[in-house]
Amino acid sequence: MRLSGRSRILLRAAVAVVLAFIYIPLIVIAIYAFNSSNLLEWPPPGLTLHWFPDAIKSGDARDAFVTSLKVGAAATVVALLLGTLASLAVARHRFFGRETVSFLVILPIALPGIVTGVALSDTFTQILGVSLGLITVIIGHATFCIVVVYNNVVARLRRSSASIDEASADLGADPWQTFRYITLPTMRTALVAGALLAFALSFDEIIVTRFTIGAGQETLPIWIFNNLFRPNQIPIVNVVAVIVVLLSIIPVYLAHRLTREEEGVAGGRAAGSVVTEATATP
Repeated sequence: MRLSGRSRILLRAAVAVVLAFIYIPLIVIAIYAFNSSNLLEWPPPGLTLHWFPDAIKSGDARDAFVTSLKVGAAATVVALLLGTLASLAVARHRFFGRETVSFLVILPIALPGIVTGVALSDTFTQILGVSLGLITVIIGHATFCIVVVYNNVVARLRRSSASIDEASADLGADPWQTFRYITLPTMRTALVAGALLAFALSFDEIIVTRFTIGAGQETLPIWIFNNLFRPNQIPIVNVVAVIVVLLSIIPVYLAHRLTREEEGVAGGRAAGSVVTEATATP
């Protein structure tokens, strides 16, 4: 579709406004990380790298970082297992209530985090009598990480033909062989992209975490929140926030690249099939 010169200018201006709205606050945080003063002043009186070694040496921040890695990795594994099973059931089988199941799987990510946190906390402590700890945090994170994996995998499965699985069965392959050699390669990049996004989502989560974590335990977002109101910790908090932003970019970028590459391959295959059909038509 061709746009007029005026339309292109308006479109570029709109994109610039959106990007500025999203990224200017992050740029402000990045500038404050180099602030020579331990007070929030704008503009900063000077720039320094002094706070970066202090942030790296902070034992509490390191422990919180390791805790976030553990929770994110475990929640991602749970989300991969359950999200993949749910997507296979919905995309490859027909049964009563299939669309309802699909709706219920994606619903948790649309619920307010505070509602999910309160519901999980009450269930663990009042109904099940379980003490809050890392296990309850992992379960809480998995409830919304499943949605990311499910959406990626079910979209990929719906774009691929189920007849391939049927052909595999007709040729004598058992269900496990069909899954290993046909289904899994088909959804492999979707699984990786979903896992990366799920980990990034878990790593940065704070609301559900506050309701499900045990006393004396902190993930990195909880550590940032707890130290944000301590004047002597503000510069270190800014540095840690910048590090978190940089680390969060990695899985999101990789997931984006995987998705784009897979779309490009799928588009190439579709174009090739069209050309083949056109040339085969007399």
